[in-house]
Amino acid sequence: MTQKPSNAFIAASWIALGVGMIGFIIGLWRSDMLLNEKGYYFAVLMFGLFAVISLQKAVRDKLESIPVTELYYGISWFATLLTIALLIIGLWNADLLPSEKGFYAFAFLLAIFGAITVQKNTRDGQIARGKHPLN
Repeated sequence: MTQKPSNAFIAASWIALGVGMIGFIIGLWRSDMLLNEKGYYFAVLMFGLFAVISLQKAVRDKLESIPVTELYYGISWFATLLTIALLIIGLWNADLLPSEKGFYAFAFLLAIFGAITVQKNTRDGQIARGKHPLN
């Protein structure tokens, strides 16, 4: 039986997600990049958040013996790794200061970590309340 996450861990997860996302977006807003560059990084962030949530759910479903097709599981891993690769390639080739590149990389990592933990906390909270996905 899964224990409900503590309120402190739930709050820390939401804060990590919020700080990562908001920091990344504010960084884009205030940057001197062209609009198409800002759109690229914003799309990578949104794609990354969706990919890690999907991956976390697929991994958790497999651990709990909930049927997950290998195709979906593989696509979830591929999407997550692709998003990280797209961010790395974009930052590597960007005309930004190294400190700016580091800012975007760490804001992205904080946001995807927050998304994973928020999804985990949501699932753990449902199970602790007796609302298992198969019920």
